[in-house]
Amino acid sequence: MSDDREALKRAAAEAAAQLVQDGMAVGLGTGSTVRHLLPAIAARELHAVRYVATSPATAEQAVGLGMAIEPFDALRRLDLAIDGADQLAPDGWLIKGGGGAQVREKVVAVAADRFVVIADATKVVDALAGPVPVELLAFGLSATLAQLGSVQLRADAGPSPDGNVIADRLGPVGDPAALAAQLDALPGVVGHGLFDGALVTEAFVGRPDGVEHRVLR
Repeated sequence: MSDDREALKRAAAEAAAQLVQDGMAVGLGTGSTVRHLLPAIAARELHAVRYVATSPATAEQAVGLGMAIEPFDALRRLDLAIDGADQLAPDGWLIKGGGGAQVREKVVAVAADRFVVIADATKVVDALAGPVPVELLAFGLSATLAQLGSVQLRADAGPSPDGNVIADRLGPVGDPAALAAQLDALPGVVGHGLFDGALVTEAFVGRPDGVEHRVLR
């Protein structure tokens, strides 16, 4: 990955880090852009911020930076959640889950009053396209895979943070709302990486000429 792209991710992450304020409850996402977010938040030396992490990797990095991570059981709502995206459409619909934590990421996003996406410009698309990450129960896996159609297990990935199987549903997305409903209806699908645009409050997109701040709702 080029240094230029990393610089764009860092710029978007640093802009979003300014949203975190003392006394907040904050959800931290997972992925390469979030890895830039955590040191940007830690550098602000805030007090009394309660953090929830969506993956062990995020939790480990955050703790190493002196940020106290709590179990999500201790909090009912979050003031803010910040996360990256694999794809960001104009209407705010996302594909997430490149890091295999899409179910936890969605739980955190839904629980937040404000869900902010951070991304570099390469993640902005005109329309979502496959693959779509899916998290599957190991029980009855063959039957679930048959119902999903064209799907590929991630041979190089371990289980999800909750011990489930990670795969990618291949093929076109088409109408993301329709596909999301189809995936939600399959009992063996724990969750998927299609995020409704209605969840996304705003986005910070790192571009060569600066950070674009998109307000979506």
